[in-house]
Amino acid sequence: MLVDSHCHLDYLERDGDLDEAVVRAREAGVRTIVTICTKVSEFETIKRIAERYDDIWCTVGIHPHEAATEPQVSTAQLLEIAQHPKVVGIGETGLDYYYEHSPREAQKISFRKHIAAARESGLPLIVHTRDADDDTMGILNEAYADGVFSGLIHCYSTSPKVAERAIEIGFYISIAGIVTFKRAAELQQTAVGLPEDRLLVETDAPYLAPVPKRGKRNEPSYVAFTAAKLAELRNDDVSRIAAVTTDNFFRLFTKAARPA
Repeated sequence: MLVDSHCHLDYLERDGDLDEAVVRAREAGVRTIVTICTKVSEFETIKRIAERYDDIWCTVGIHPHEAATEPQVSTAQLLEIAQHPKVVGIGETGLDYYYEHSPREAQKISFRKHIAAARESGLPLIVHTRDADDDTMGILNEAYADGVFSGLIHCYSTSPKVAERAIEIGFYISIAGIVTFKRAAELQQTAVGLPEDRLLVETDAPYLAPVPKRGKRNEPSYVAFTAAKLAELRNDDVSRIAAVTTDNFFRLFTKAARPA
C-alpha cells in the first residue's frame, strides 16, 4: 500500500481523465490520496472531488502564490471549512520567494493564519517553501513557541539543515519525484539521512513527474517510482518503504480513515 500525500486532482479533472487516473493509482497500490487546496475560492471543487471517492481526502488553504489575490480568509473561516469530514489538513501554505507572485508580507500574514488554524483544529499544516527557508523556519519556530501544532514540509527540495530544523519541531518531510532527477544529489543525500518515522512520499501531480515519466503529466500512480527510488537510496526494500511511509501518513493525518 502507498499513499500520495500531496497532489492536485482538480487539474486531472480538467484534463477529463480523473476517474481513469484514480484507477491507475489503485492498480499501482496507491490506496489513499490527498488532493490539495491552493485557493479557498476553489475549495468547493476540491471538496467535490474528495467526496466522490472513499479513498481520497482533501485540505483547505491558500498557496503563497495566491496570498495577494485570493479573498482575505480569517483563521475562523479556515476552521469552519476544516470541519468538513473530508478535510484532513490545513494548506498548502507557506512562503515562496522564487516567483514572488504575491508580496512577501501578504504571504507571511496568510501563513500565520494557517498556522493558527492548524494549531486550533489539530490538523497537520502542509508547508510550501521555496527560496524562503530562513523566514519559513523562523515563522514556524516562533509560532511553535506559542503552542504546538503538527505538519510537514511538502515536496522537499532544499538543504538538510531545513529538514533537521523541521524535524526538531516534530514535522514530517514529504519527498516528491525530484528525488529521482539526476541533478538532485543534495536532495538524495538528505533523503538518505531522514529518520524513517518522519518520511512521506507524494507526487505533487500534475507537476514534477519522476523518472522514468519525467516530462509527462504527473499523476498519483507515479508515487510508486518515488518510493522505489527512496528504497534504492536508503538500501531498503520498496515494500518496507511503502509500509513505513503509509504508517507515517496515518500517524500524522489522524482524521483520514485507513482503508481496510
